Amino acid sequence: MTAGAVHGRHASRGEDPGGHKTAERAGPMTTHLEPTQAAGREFFTRGITGPVVMLNLLRYREVADYSANPELAPSEPISGEEAYRRYMEFTEPILAASGGRVRFLGSGGPWLIGPEGERWDAAMLVEQASPEAFLAFASDEAYLAGIGHRTAALEDSRLLPLVEAAG
Repeated sequence: MTAGAVHGRHASRGEDPGGHKTAERAGPMTTHLEPTQAAGREFFTRGITGPVVMLNLLRYREVADYSANPELAPSEPISGEEAYRRYMEFTEPILAASGGRVRFLGSGGPWLIGPEGERWDAAMLVEQASPEAFLAFASDEAYLAGIGHRTAALEDSRLLPLVEAAG
């Protein structure tokens, strides 16, 4: 796993492209598109046995950026949401073959409880049989061949591994 924090500048006030009110912010904004080596190490040393559900929070780019993977770029510009749809079409058969499945994919919106001005366009829950099954899926060459659609689609993301609470 590689460090994937991307640094940019962001200053906004008013509304984002989706019409949501945004807080005024200026200065560095760190985005997260890939796990860091430290986060990957911590995930695998948690000692998780059994199923793991990955909570994905997704913030799409207004226009997909295929500069890192021009071989996947469509002939005309597309939205980040459309690029993510292409990623999912490519990925779901590989996910299913690995024993995983999408349990939920839904549109986001303004927070009911959370920071004003922060937006997530979509949330997704993906289940894998184990952390080892997740790693096998995430490092599969067929999966990696299409991951550029995800990179092109997302402005920012979060990935939180969840395990069922002992009850």
